[in-house]
Amino acid sequence: MYRILDDAKELKERRNQRRHPAYVKPVISAIRPNQLWSWDITRLAGTVKGQHYYLYVMIDVFSRYVVGWMISHEENSERAQHFIRETVRSQQIDETNELTIHSDRGSPMTARNTIELLAVLGLAQSFLRPRVSDDNPFSEAQFKTLKYHRFFKPFYDSVDDAKKMMTEFFEWYNKEHRHINLGLMTPEMVHQEKIDEVIETRSVVLREAFRKYPGSFSKRGRRLAVPQQEVGINIPVKRQSICVL
Repeated sequence: MYRILDDAKELKERRNQRRHPAYVKPVISAIRPNQLWSWDITRLAGTVKGQHYYLYVMIDVFSRYVVGWMISHEENSERAQHFIRETVRSQQIDETNELTIHSDRGSPMTARNTIELLAVLGLAQSFLRPRVSDDNPFSEAQFKTLKYHRFFKPFYDSVDDAKKMMTEFFEWYNKEHRHINLGLMTPEMVHQEKIDEVIETRSVVLREAFRKYPGSFSKRGRRLAVPQQEVGINIPVKRQSICVL
């Protein structure tokens, strides 16, 4: 009987089963600040077992600059919408920026009201694929930097305690942290488009160092690390450098 069904191409699953749609791999690029943002939510432990505070963080993918953050007692779409609205307002984003906001598929991100808000603000939205770990690497990497930093505490007494620590951390992260994939520049330098100015200053120092200590340089000569010109989701990260003549 099964051979007859197979010849007639009727040998298949006959039960009603859920059909998973085919998700397209997101590929989004940015060549300047405020063109692509990525955001996510992580938990901060409280002093009581099972108590958590929720940290919302929005990061600019091109510059790695944290454009907005918020701590709340709740993780829901209402708080997420408030966070997005205030971040867009503080960064003075409008439709001319052609901004895309990338996130995972958590319930605050995929809520209908959140999607409608982004549409009203004139912003595009992108999601990672389900059960894929590398479609949102920038937010995940930023959270890892946070949780391995000396400022990070194993638990927090209150929301105010968490806010105080996060204020110190994000001040350090944006203005002092030398990011290896930004050519050892800070996120603030790249976000404020001071790349050329920093490269010129470093070139002068590098030429002087080469003049005094030529034997300290490799055969590659005087090379200076610079930020990648195009950054994005599912775009390979290639550390770049230029030769200083």
